[in-house]
Amino acid sequence: MTPALELRHVEAWYGESHILHDVSLTVMPGEVVTLLGRNGAGRTTTLRAIMGLVGARRGSIKVNGAETIALPTHRIAHLSVGYCPEERGIFASLSAEENLMLPPKLQPGGMTVDEIYAMFPNLAERRHSQGTRLSGGEQQMLAVARILRTGARLLLLDEISEGLAPVIVQALARMIVALKARGYTIVMVEQNFRFAAPLADRFYVMEHGRIVKTIAADALRAGMPELTELLGI
Repeated sequence: MTPALELRHVEAWYGESHILHDVSLTVMPGEVVTLLGRNGAGRTTTLRAIMGLVGARRGSIKVNGAETIALPTHRIAHLSVGYCPEERGIFASLSAEENLMLPPKLQPGGMTVDEIYAMFPNLAERRHSQGTRLSGGEQQMLAVARILRTGARLLLLDEISEGLAPVIVQALARMIVALKARGYTIVMVEQNFRFAAPLADRFYVMEHGRIVKTIAADALRAGMPELTELLGI
């Protein structure tokens, strides 16, 4: 089976700052994979490198077998890749539904508005509310929902649980489970290990721009002592 995402010996820079060093990882279709690490480890830069949003990158990044290392960001997005950055990017002057409808459809098979509202009942209730009036949790749901409407099947989610109330975090966990059941492939950057632990098929631990440990979900319990030391949890 062709990997949904494959990085081989990826290097990335911001200006003269060399951030990623020889990063290699594989994500198969339908998997949920989490990048773990302390702040500054290179996890967000890895997602940005996949999308072509760093100053320079080198190596190989394949999406469903297609090499993307030389492609601009908009061409990568058209390969059915959706990126949800940590800052969310909600347009304050637009309503929730206007925000939802703003991105173009990139691939067939995106979720309908009704399907999205069934997954996110809060957004259905707040569809006419301006972006500034949405709670942090509602803004995060909206940021993910916009991607689902575009038809993207490979989702790159950066710290979607950060700073949110436990009830919202639980709702996002249910969303991940539902998307996995629908066959979506998900790469998450997460600081909240309790959120990520029951969701992911595999964990890549990063330090100083390198992957230093790979742990499968069924080996998580045995790997916890080393993981605790690496992450300081």
